[in-house]
Amino acid sequence: MDYLGFRLRNNLFVAPMAGVTDRPFRQLCKRLGAGLAVSEMVTSNSLLYGSAKTLRRADHTGEVEPIVVQIAGADPEMMAQAARHNVERGAQIIDINMGCPAKKVCNVYAGSALMQDEALAARILEAVVRAVPDTPVTLKMRTGWNRANKNAPRLARIAESCGIRALAIHGRTRADQYMGEAEYDTIALVKTLVSIPVIANGDITTPEKARAVLDYTGADGVMIGRAAQGRPWLFREIEHYLATGEHLPPPSPPEIRALLLEHLEDLYAFYGETTGVKVARKHISWYTKGLVGSAAFRQRMNQLETVTEQRAAIDEFFGDLAARRIESLETTAEVCA
Repeated sequence: MDYLGFRLRNNLFVAPMAGVTDRPFRQLCKRLGAGLAVSEMVTSNSLLYGSAKTLRRADHTGEVEPIVVQIAGADPEMMAQAARHNVERGAQIIDINMGCPAKKVCNVYAGSALMQDEALAARILEAVVRAVPDTPVTLKMRTGWNRANKNAPRLARIAESCGIRALAIHGRTRADQYMGEAEYDTIALVKTLVSIPVIANGDITTPEKARAVLDYTGADGVMIGRAAQGRPWLFREIEHYLATGEHLPPPSPPEIRALLLEHLEDLYAFYGETTGVKVARKHISWYTKGLVGSAAFRQRMNQLETVTEQRAAIDEFFGDLAARRIESLETTAEVCA
């Protein structure tokens, strides 16, 4: 896929998710089939540029291009400054956050709260585009502030006129948070109104759903967020299905274990042991969800404090899974004999 001057592997995008799409997760998703991954939201507050969290979020060492950094804020000049700051540090695409529904973001009039004030939104878009004239600027938003105010079509045209080069739209309003089902009619409408690429986001959980959303909306690509948590192989499954109409076999427990351990090693190296262990807990929970005995395992995992303990617990858990499988196969063989 040609996208804003970059040649992507495909049209499958990793959605920006605070606390999730750090460099280790982005790199893994790209290796497993994603064409592009957007960073965690980076603050536009220059006072926080030197904080450990902001520095980590802006760390793209060794990452497959293009490097996409999402910035958030409500002041045009601060957002412009943030765009310049991140481009100077390697960002190749700047994405503006007008989609986050979190209260702490919306309470400072950033994220999806900006959809309430189209004039301010336009000033921010113009300021950022003007600040980095040689760098593509994209926008992620929702369908509107609430169901009575679905103004994404109007904002999409404003964005295009301001120089925004692509749009990603989550098929829910800010008021919907992540409840109910995403709708794609608004995304389909936006696609007919603008000439820039439109990426559809929301509830894309399977290869079939990705195909259906692409067909229904006419979107240029799909963006996947929560469904990839603990399932980074979802991107290769969708890529294969879109290309062939056939399904890849699901990963086996040994492959899940290998991918999980690879992911954890990157997390430990990226965050350091103390923080890495804490960050790893949620990923371990996501990877093992649905496997036999995982509920008790996750509860125990949350009590472990060291890298050594986490590794040993994972080996034990997947070892028990393998033993159960062997026992099941032996029992089946005896019955059939």
